[in-house]
Amino acid sequence: MKKLLITCISLIVSVQVSAKSYSKQIDALLTFEKDGPGGVALVVKDGKTIYRKAFGMANLELGVKMQPDHIFRIGSITKQFTASAILKLVEEGKIKLDDDISVYIKDYPTHGHKITIEHLLNHTSGIKSYTGMEKWDGEERKRDFTPTELVDYFKNQPMDFNPGEKFRYNNSGYILLGHIIELVSGKTYEEYIQDNFFTPLNMERSSYGSTSRIIKGRAYGYDKADDKYKNADFLSMTQPYAAGSLLSTVDDVHKWYKAVMADKVITQENRTKAHTRSVLNNGEQTDYGYGWSIGNIQGTKMVQHGGGINGFLTASLILPEKDVFVAIFSNCNCNYPGEVANKVAAIVIDKPFGDLETISLEEELLKSYEAVYEKSDDDQRTITYSDGKLYSLRTGGTKYELFAHEKDRFHFEDSLSTLSFNRDTSGKIESATLHTTGQDQTWKRTEKAIPSYSSVDVDLKTLESYVGKYELAPEFHINIFNEDGSLYAQATGQNKLQMVAIEQNKFVLKDTDIKISINLDENGKSTSLTLHQNGDHEAKKVD
Repeated sequence: MKKLLITCISLIVSVQVSAKSYSKQIDALLTFEKDGPGGVALVVKDGKTIYRKAFGMANLELGVKMQPDHIFRIGSITKQFTASAILKLVEEGKIKLDDDISVYIKDYPTHGHKITIEHLLNHTSGIKSYTGMEKWDGEERKRDFTPTELVDYFKNQPMDFNPGEKFRYNNSGYILLGHIIELVSGKTYEEYIQDNFFTPLNMERSSYGSTSRIIKGRAYGYDKADDKYKNADFLSMTQPYAAGSLLSTVDDVHKWYKAVMADKVITQENRTKAHTRSVLNNGEQTDYGYGWSIGNIQGTKMVQHGGGINGFLTASLILPEKDVFVAIFSNCNCNYPGEVANKVAAIVIDKPFGDLETISLEEELLKSYEAVYEKSDDDQRTITYSDGKLYSLRTGGTKYELFAHEKDRFHFEDSLSTLSFNRDTSGKIESATLHTTGQDQTWKRTEKAIPSYSSVDVDLKTLESYVGKYELAPEFHINIFNEDGSLYAQATGQNKLQMVAIEQNKFVLKDTDIKISINLDENGKSTSLTLHQNGDHEAKKVD
């Protein structure tokens, strides 16, 4: 008996020491300012809470410190609830995943295509996302919409692609799902979620968002611009709707994940579908199921979703095989929790992302990696060598230096991603693979010439006329300014980038594959710009 008691005490001490060790490592990752907007982190392992802390301020003006049970806008974590509601209605025989959406929304224009419920769930519908429409500006976001009005807002937009051809994250799809939930159930979306999920699961601090209702314990949302904090711009909560309007706490979201994984929300069969990668028409897999993204942490399967909405950023994940849950919520668009949550999860499964030791490789070997690697015409990764360094530039992205940690194996600075070059049996490099917390992606080596741009001269007066502040989205601007005779572009919260003229009113941002066109009126005055990055995005000149 005495020996057994000593053994039990040893186990308890071991668990306590382990928790303390995790706590110290996690503390080092959570770098919220003491007197700035803050956040809350929750980590649960094997059913035990091993970390639950609040940081910073919930309200800057009143000096209210953040508490672990403060309520946040959870943004797109809402999509888990919407997807589960749809699957619950499927189980009740009221919806079929392969039904055309026009079965439920009779007047929806499908442009001759069959757009199914499943296409909406996994972001492969090709429908235009209303949050990417040019007219969805700061003033527009203040309007209240009914679900029908919101659907009407985007339904006549042209398709981005044929259903099932591509994955493109799409808020419009989840607006449609919310509307279908209402049409089929006879309840409002808010009522359905409350009655079927929040109330049965005792999620007492969760609700549909409102800008007018008094909600005790709600944290205020903030933005950071020009190194100063400000209140987040107003957004009518009728607009995110079933794509992002829910409020919750880290504890309630943990209750939700726990219930989902115990098959108390939807059946095991449907949970498995929701947590399985979707397949495109060409057989390729995406990193998304139904309302959840699918990835991995150091080889362990991860199911997760984050959210971003005016004044708030959120991350939530679960490692089903290890029984680990992590949630980090922030009340400022300046504190990005996603990568931190991944690092925390790696720590608590005892596989932390370590710093890879950089080694030197011979110049001849580094030069041998130079090439254009391609997945498709609009998805390339260009590897270049310059002054003893190797660089990677993806279509629409920024050039990053690659650091070798062994032959053919490279990593990026301050990133969890690594890049490996693959050789055939003869030793010739045939492809490059990016390893991330999602699905590995491979680009085949081509013989295409590495692209380059020829610069043109633009007179100083013309350059000065382009200077100004351009609104790409509320709280997100591109500032163009003149510095020592050169134009620079700086997006909200990002570093400045030099603009290199390739035409009189068209520029490429230095060390990127990002282009900007300045749009002029009939008098030659700049009125807006178009950002050419993963599509074309117009930003109106506001200052």
